[in-house]
Amino acid sequence: MSLIKSISGIRGTIGGPAGGGLTPVDIVKFTYAYCAKLRERRPQPASGDRYKVVVGRDARLSGEMVEQLVCGTLVACGVDVLRIGLASTPTTELAVTMAGADGGIILTASHNPRQWNALKLLNERGEFLSAAEGQAILDCADAEDFDFAEVDALGAIFDEDFTDRHIDAVLALEAVDVEAVRAAKFTVVVDAVNSVGGIIMPRLLRRLGVKCIGLNCNPDGNFAHNPEPLPKNLTELSAAVVREKADLGVSVDPDVDRLAFICENGEPFVEEYTLVSVADYLLAREEAKGRRGMVTVSNLSSSRALRDVTEAHGGVYYAAAVGEVNVTTKMHAEGALIGGEGNGGVIYPASHYGRDAMVGVALFLSNLAHKKLKVSELKKTYPQYFIAKNKIELSDKALIDRILEEMKRVFANEKVNDIDGVKIDFEADRTWVHLRRSNTEPIIRIYSEAQTEAKAVALGEKVIALAQKIIG
Repeated sequence: MSLIKSISGIRGTIGGPAGGGLTPVDIVKFTYAYCAKLRERRPQPASGDRYKVVVGRDARLSGEMVEQLVCGTLVACGVDVLRIGLASTPTTELAVTMAGADGGIILTASHNPRQWNALKLLNERGEFLSAAEGQAILDCADAEDFDFAEVDALGAIFDEDFTDRHIDAVLALEAVDVEAVRAAKFTVVVDAVNSVGGIIMPRLLRRLGVKCIGLNCNPDGNFAHNPEPLPKNLTELSAAVVREKADLGVSVDPDVDRLAFICENGEPFVEEYTLVSVADYLLAREEAKGRRGMVTVSNLSSSRALRDVTEAHGGVYYAAAVGEVNVTTKMHAEGALIGGEGNGGVIYPASHYGRDAMVGVALFLSNLAHKKLKVSELKKTYPQYFIAKNKIELSDKALIDRILEEMKRVFANEKVNDIDGVKIDFEADRTWVHLRRSNTEPIIRIYSEAQTEAKAVALGEKVIALAQKIIG
């Protein structure tokens, strides 16, 4: 059994002893701590006499159980609950601002397997809490100094569905060209891994005039395959796209904040290029209006292709530490047009500051409709890079620190960024390697990118050999 506490929330496998898995005891403690710190962060509710918190969940088998515990604890803390039921992560984020709530709790373990679940915490803007706020909640939960509301001060539960409101908001975005997409008469196969994507994604596509063929779209929580939208997990989708003669395959993770595409020939578009393609479309729109200098942001482990595309349109690229909250913080600071992560996460501030697969699909199809290219042809128009992903398992924290510090010394003559581990850019041949400590495991993750797969692998192996030499 596993329980992982981090500044972004608490997640773990269902069952086992308290503190060893995600048990009812852990869920109640953590939800109480969220309420306690909510009151400190916001001395007065946004409206009325009681605080209001949105609760949404993906379709995991444990979802209903976790939802009942979270909602019951919120009520016991004197907080009203806006329960939106089966809803994507971005739907829950938008519901917070649409409802004028004081915060939100998302019940999802994202791409983790079916035995996992998690509580992810939002502020009144529908954005993830800062590192300091997250740490304060962890400390409060560990203290176990609980004081619940008396009977006359209990909260209440209200039910509302925000799925169609989310879709309406996507279709209302100026950059989403609904008429062009409808005119293109696309056929799209959607793999929703039997979670909430099976509810919202087909509905969005049909509103866009797209013929949607559903694959694993029954939201019963029985994941049809490993739920992370990586090429090795999408062979069924690839086969279906070719069989149905579809224009595109779309895969989303269980909470629908990550997005991966399959080309019409069954080949992966590659998740790193989800953000690249959407950014290219938005930057070109701004450039056509005479606007240059637009900003894009991704994390340090994302492809250089975004930087290349941004600069080609006269824009400015910034890198952030890994983690959605770090990316959105940088986007706020720099006034970014678009940002996200190379894992298929698109963050478009014109909608909201959160990864949103619905926004990503609508913008991608708008781009495809305007360029009148096949998806495989569109992919070839972008700078081609390959990322190799490796790791070194180390149980000694001191060894991890030693490796990172030594890498900075060895590569001091290259462009080094140490805001999150150590990233070394080799500008001469447009390659890079990023070493960073995992937030959840005793390992160093090592990502390397180059213009050929063989070169990316070789760079990663070179750095691994150096790391092993450092620790003897």
